[in-house]
Amino acid sequence: MTVVKATFSLDPKTVRLLDEAAPCLAKPKSEIVCDAIRDYSARIGRLSEEEPLRRLAAFDELVSRVPGRPPEEVDREICAIRESRRTGGRRTPAE
Repeated sequence: MTVVKATFSLDPKTVRLLDEAAPCLAKPKSEIVCDAIRDYSARIGRLSEEEPLRRLAAFDELVSRVPGRPPEEVDREICAIRESRRTGGRRTPAE
């Protein structure tokens, strides 16, 4: 595997964590950094652990706001909307 030297600036806490991790994992620091970057990159675009819960809570809130109506009334409204779309436009002139 080809290796490219790179220089990064890290805060002291991150350096301390890296210094502690290397002997525990019995790996070179550069390998730990590479593993961390690969792991982070693999998670890009995925939801965080909190995101699905936030979305479910928002969905539950929205569903609770939906007014309950008899199915026949809903069917009539859908039919009316479809019919108005087939007629090709507004029933009243635009302002």
